[in-house]
Amino acid sequence: MSQRVIIRRMSSLAMGVAMLWSVFGLAAETAGLGPLVKYGDPVPRDVRDMYDAGVRYLVKAQQPSGAWNDNQSGPGVTGMAMMVLLASGEDPNHGPYRDAIRKAVRNMIDTQNAQTGFLGGGGGHDSMYQHGFGMLALAEAYGAVDDRGLGAARSIGAALELAVRAAVTSAKANPYGAWRYGPDAKDADTSVSGAVMMGLLAARNAGIEVPDETISRAIQYFVSMTGPNGQVGYSGSPGGGSDAVTSIAVLVEAIARKKDLSEYKRSLVYLKERSQSAAAAGDGYPAYTRYYRAQALFQGDVEAWERWNAGLVRELKVLQSKDGSFSGFAGRGGSGGTVDTSLALLSLAVNYKFLPVYER
Repeated sequence: MSQRVIIRRMSSLAMGVAMLWSVFGLAAETAGLGPLVKYGDPVPRDVRDMYDAGVRYLVKAQQPSGAWNDNQSGPGVTGMAMMVLLASGEDPNHGPYRDAIRKAVRNMIDTQNAQTGFLGGGGGHDSMYQHGFGMLALAEAYGAVDDRGLGAARSIGAALELAVRAAVTSAKANPYGAWRYGPDAKDADTSVSGAVMMGLLAARNAGIEVPDETISRAIQYFVSMTGPNGQVGYSGSPGGGSDAVTSIAVLVEAIARKKDLSEYKRSLVYLKERSQSAAAAGDGYPAYTRYYRAQALFQGDVEAWERWNAGLVRELKVLQSKDGSFSGFAGRGGSGGTVDTSLALLSLAVNYKFLPVYER
């Protein structure tokens, strides 16, 4: 029988739940938090209804191969949709989304380059964006999904280790210690680097070895891209970037346990000020901005997140289509799609806090 449960997804890893609490300071910080933050409190009904409708859309849209392939495709797109299913709170090994999750994991592993560890299936879909989101999804699945009998080319752990190696190799060869679209790129931007860093940090928190030097150099890149007012730049010079990349910097620095940085503190203040009105603040990539803003505010200031999240819920209720999908990624219209729907739902998923990346 299907039952919505709170799943401590790291329970089968050596680090265990206790280490997660230590890493994110959960035990020390939850006492004074608001009603949506305490574990065991009910998720608002309108959030559950939106989320469940979106999940039904994604399950129906999944291809027989296990991938999602509509307006955009690749291991990162598949990974986003899979994380939505993992974040639902249903048991990933016995619940209603078991088969969809297993097919997605198998597809991501089987399309991984066995030599380089790069996550990409070719056909123009290879990019470090795909690799970063795919790595994050594998890290969330590791320890949560029982891969016995999965039938994939390798275990989830082995695939994740290969993916980490690919990202580390790419960073070593990059003059900035960060990432751009191609793994051999010699320039960098904060958007791609954020996607890869979240994958690496999630892998590290899951017990996979990630060199400290890789994390430190990437954090220094984000620091170098932060302007005097806290606004983070996209590429090239510091400052002047979108709310999305400022959110990315806040999130990455928080998860990397760098909240003592003056740049982090300035960026958080800037982001909080920008988050007092419109949920997406007019960015050209609203779905992407909501996704990162939700996590950045939650990690940085729970009360600010609660205020902003209330507006987000109202906004997404209007934007959701009757079939459960969302559309408008990159400011474009259309009939919805996996990326728009996954990013919208993952923005709401912070309310569930069933993924380690959504714990504090």
